[in-house]
Amino acid sequence: MLKYLKYIIVLIVLFYSDLLFAQQAVRLNQNWEFLKQDLGGIWEAVRPVGQGNPESVPLWQKVTLPHCVNAQDAVDPDVNYYQGPAWYRTQLKIDNPYQNGRTILHFEGAGQKTAVYVYTTKVAEHVGGYDEWTADITEAVAAFKKTEAYAKQFKGNVPVSIRTDNSRDLEMVPSDLSDFNVYGGIYRYLNLVYTPALSVDKLFAKAEVDSQGKLGKLTVTGRFYNPTALGNATMKLTLFDPSGKIIAKKEQLLNSLSGDVSVWQSEFKKPVLWSADQPRQYRLSYELVSAAGSYKGEERIGFRHIEFVEKGPFNLNGKRLLLRGTHRHEDHAGVAAAMTEEMIRTEMTMMKDMGVNFIRLGHYQQSRIVLNLCDSLGILVWEEIPWCRGGLGGPVYQQQAKRMLKNMIDQHYNHPSIIIWGMGNENDWPGDFPEFDKEKIRTFMKELNDLSHQLDVSRYTAIRRCDFCADIVDVYSPSIWAGWYRGNYTDYKKVSEEEFAKVKRFLHVEWGGDSHALRHSENPDKALSKIKSGGAADERAGDASLYGGAARISKDGDWSESYISNLIDWHLKEQENMPWLSGTAYWPFKDFSTPVRPDNPVPYMNQKGVIERDFTRKEAYYVFQSYWTQKPMVHIYGHSWPVRWGDEAEEKMVKVYSNCSEAEIFLNGKSYGTKKRNSQDYPAAGLRWNLPFVKGQNVVKVIAKQGKETVTDEIKFQYQTEKWTKPTQMTLNKIDQQGDVATVEVKLFDEKNVQCLDAVNWIDFGLTGDGKLIDNQGTSSGSRKVQAYNGRAIIKVNLNQGKSSVSVKSPGLKTVFISL
Repeated sequence: MLKYLKYIIVLIVLFYSDLLFAQQAVRLNQNWEFLKQDLGGIWEAVRPVGQGNPESVPLWQKVTLPHCVNAQDAVDPDVNYYQGPAWYRTQLKIDNPYQNGRTILHFEGAGQKTAVYVYTTKVAEHVGGYDEWTADITEAVAAFKKTEAYAKQFKGNVPVSIRTDNSRDLEMVPSDLSDFNVYGGIYRYLNLVYTPALSVDKLFAKAEVDSQGKLGKLTVTGRFYNPTALGNATMKLTLFDPSGKIIAKKEQLLNSLSGDVSVWQSEFKKPVLWSADQPRQYRLSYELVSAAGSYKGEERIGFRHIEFVEKGPFNLNGKRLLLRGTHRHEDHAGVAAAMTEEMIRTEMTMMKDMGVNFIRLGHYQQSRIVLNLCDSLGILVWEEIPWCRGGLGGPVYQQQAKRMLKNMIDQHYNHPSIIIWGMGNENDWPGDFPEFDKEKIRTFMKELNDLSHQLDVSRYTAIRRCDFCADIVDVYSPSIWAGWYRGNYTDYKKVSEEEFAKVKRFLHVEWGGDSHALRHSENPDKALSKIKSGGAADERAGDASLYGGAARISKDGDWSESYISNLIDWHLKEQENMPWLSGTAYWPFKDFSTPVRPDNPVPYMNQKGVIERDFTRKEAYYVFQSYWTQKPMVHIYGHSWPVRWGDEAEEKMVKVYSNCSEAEIFLNGKSYGTKKRNSQDYPAAGLRWNLPFVKGQNVVKVIAKQGKETVTDEIKFQYQTEKWTKPTQMTLNKIDQQGDVATVEVKLFDEKNVQCLDAVNWIDFGLTGDGKLIDNQGTSSGSRKVQAYNGRAIIKVNLNQGKSSVSVKSPGLKTVFISL
């Protein structure tokens, strides 16, 4: 119950921050229409339309916000994802309660170029898909209300049309060579905000504390939105400690309202500290009073001291903290970038439950909701701009990158969770321009680094994988993919030590490898015999390809959950004995879509996550949990492995991942002994048993103990001893139905009807009839084209209360059908 209470508190914090205090603000989620193409001009969006007349086309689709243009086609195996203009339109009832007040559209993120119209008047444009921005529509609304169309055609409503455009553009950031989709649409929340004529644009609250926590300093600076040039105002501020007690007040007369204005400076003895385990925040409420009226708001702040020790670890509040991290893209099954607040909250709490205390937000400024959750959950942050791959563009390109850096720092300055501003990623990767000049890239990197320090001296700067710029930033991460793109995973510690010695401050972000969810292996490390040891830090662009080059697990391995669990297990074991290590960040937490990987087992998906694109946990999630969490847990490997195989009487390894001190295993009701956990006893920290499965069904149960607390887990599976040859036939059956949704499964068999449990054939599902495949999800069980996992594949079908015929075809095999 306490766990859920914690998350309820997080929810309350989110609802009562930022926008709630924007005097009258509402999310514009409903009553939108969408067009996935361009118009001939804005008049086509607003002209009178008679039913059946030519003006009624093109046809618009009803949608809700947030909405991503590429919700489906980002992972459609048969097409390139759409990159081009799209339109959204709605009609708003505008009734500003403030005399001479401002009416503002506040965009939390839209991609990638956006234009806003009130009726036929363009009121704002923005370039950049990840920073927040506003469109003041006050004058345009007032002008439109004087027209005949306002009362006659639109019945007292104001038509708002928005054009988004994610067309390819070499002179824009990010590059289309990036390993993620450059999405289009209004994929974060859009808010209608009413304010007085004078309001607070941004309130910067700098909370500082010494490493011993003895003295805290608060410096507050205001930036005001004052389009009517009012002369003066009064600012009232109140500071509440984490328990809600008022500890300081300030009232400041402001005679200057232009630029950044100093509002308050104060000191506090022994402030309550913000930390990963106890992310306690202060609340700074404020009121701006002027002749225009009263504007209220609040900010959350945290007092913490951060230090990346030169040639050493990371310290938080004067004590070493091993950064146990991961990464995140804004991407999810069925919606792409248009994740709702509930989805984001689910994802971030799943991370915290896995033991994460650090995240690198790849590779762009992310939603304010994400940062609020990091503050509330205690997850430290590296946030970066999307200068990613391709080289260096011209003046327009460079101005956009600098603007994105400034906006990111301005908009997320107050978040105690942020410790690093990232300048770029893989900037050693050419391809977008004929010229690739390392010195020009170095010069621009220095400009970004200087700008970051100018805007925020309190945080570190960093980049990943651009060795010729490693000396410019404060913290550097080389590229180390031991056991995936280069070398063996047992090379990890040695290579990390070598890279650590080269730089002033070392932090390793991006490691791991792909795993095709639901695919398992009895001998996952088999391909390592082909791999040349060493060189794990020499990853190059071609290593991500599935073709050509030297032997590497990313190309020659089985992409099983079994292998990646072993790789992660080894890395985590080693990290416990690297006292100089500041931390690492596994890449990534969740599988995400990418246009540059069409040949992966799930096409157009980067499958390195420890959960699938729909939040389904892979086995690797529990490996992390066994190392990184305190609450007793136990998990037997193989919950999604329905059939294991081997010889009769052969003993097969069962691995148990647990943070408990000991565990006892049972096979078919018989105990096979208790073992003590030892993190350095690889694999599974010593919690592994070789068990004699019986042919047919087996039941494995584990009981783990930590002090007086006991936790259990159980799995059931079949054990197959028959040997198979190559697949020659398929079967297709319905295996489940929940309401109007059926699940079908295809299996591959050889000529003797023995299931081919290592078959990886390509599977193509099709459907005709009333129903619809639930596909384009970017998951192993939600893709109509997918590689088989252990000789099978599944997909769900929405029956639509009708009849359908589902087909499965695979190259070289006879197509099979089933009627539903």
